[in-house]
Amino acid sequence: MSKLNKKFHLNAFLMGVGHHEAAWRHPRTNAGDALDVAHFQNLGKIAERGKLDSVFFADGLAVGPRVKNNVQAIFEPVTLLSAIAVATERIGLIATSSTTYADPYTTARKFTSLDHISAGRAGWNIVTSAGADEAANYGLDGTPLHAGRYDRAQEFVDVTIELWDSWEDDAVRLDVEAGIFANPDKVHIINHKGEHFQIRGPLNSPRSLQGRPLLVQAGSSESGKDFAARYAEAVFTAQRTLEQGQEFYRDLKARVVKAGRSADDLKVLPGIVPFIADTEEEARALEQSFTDLISPEYSLRQLSTMLGVDLTEHSLDAPLPPLPPIEQIEGHKSRYQLVKDLAAEGNRTVRELIGLLGGGRGHRTFAGTPEQVADELEQWFTQGAADGFNIMPPYLPGGLEDFVDRVVPILQQRGLFRDEYTSTTLRGHYGLGELDNQFAAARAEATTA
Repeated sequence: MSKLNKKFHLNAFLMGVGHHEAAWRHPRTNAGDALDVAHFQNLGKIAERGKLDSVFFADGLAVGPRVKNNVQAIFEPVTLLSAIAVATERIGLIATSSTTYADPYTTARKFTSLDHISAGRAGWNIVTSAGADEAANYGLDGTPLHAGRYDRAQEFVDVTIELWDSWEDDAVRLDVEAGIFANPDKVHIINHKGEHFQIRGPLNSPRSLQGRPLLVQAGSSESGKDFAARYAEAVFTAQRTLEQGQEFYRDLKARVVKAGRSADDLKVLPGIVPFIADTEEEARALEQSFTDLISPEYSLRQLSTMLGVDLTEHSLDAPLPPLPPIEQIEGHKSRYQLVKDLAAEGNRTVRELIGLLGGGRGHRTFAGTPEQVADELEQWFTQGAADGFNIMPPYLPGGLEDFVDRVVPILQQRGLFRDEYTSTTLRGHYGLGELDNQFAAARAEATTA
């Protein structure tokens, strides 16, 4: 089907009171909202009003450099999304959970619980945690090696899917008269024995309405793209130019096909941080009002973490010092390369670099009118750089309201985005079909053999 006949997908990436690192200091926000679950429930309702596919919360497992100069992520995201689930009806609910510092059984159980609570709206953003502070919180002396994290992640996801499949769709009987809750022949021990995990199963939660949660991934390194090609159904990515977006899109779709899947099985959703106003000049002034509130002390610590180089004593008005080659980086390789490339454009100073990164940590920032934002999204979609977008409001709730109430209607008028929900599940929102249960499929194959 031509993209001209398809509609794209929109996810709202929500963070505290906004993605801009100075959002909590800006008069358009209330810093205390980051501590209030009602604020996040309201954001879910706003996104649902715009018929967005989903909302998404990232997660971190350490305080890191934020605590003095920026608002912390207060809530564990699956717990928070459970609260949003009961305040909404259709919007998808995606949470980050690490494969580095967790176990498959607990992960499978908590996402199945969210899927049941929300009637089939859960999604899992799979990450391989890379921070040294995170490692220290889990008893490790250093960050696990990049390749080793992805090896573990592959087995982690494989066994999590096995656990989700351990109950067949019709295993639950609820036969009150006969006293039968479930058919034990359709609840399966998995007996997984691998390099990293030994898990008996079955999961102590029945299969959910959509079979299993949507699988999302956000790594753009070579290992990350191969992992996404094998497992992911949506990818959140940071691409700053149309050409970079097109190259990433072609590369990832080719890897998906090579992995034996259809290219349409995976949706590529670049991030965009939109500053929206009546005129372009007003939008740029709005963006500058946030940039003016950036704390250099905080930004230098953040940049040091991204690059693995201590910049806290480095001059703001000098270029970056020489950086190590990417082969020596064990953290997030794709974000490291993005920041390194961004700094090299025009030999930017550190001050200029932190200004560019303040809105979305390397994601594309765009200031313009609602029509200009819609034009930008349409161009990326129709010219082969995106299947949809990860909308990252720079401030909340106003930035999300501006997008939902001013940009979405334009996209709907152009036939690019849905007018109403046509599905009740997250997988349905993303146009993905039903999933076969591997145990039921094996039973059917044995019957016909």
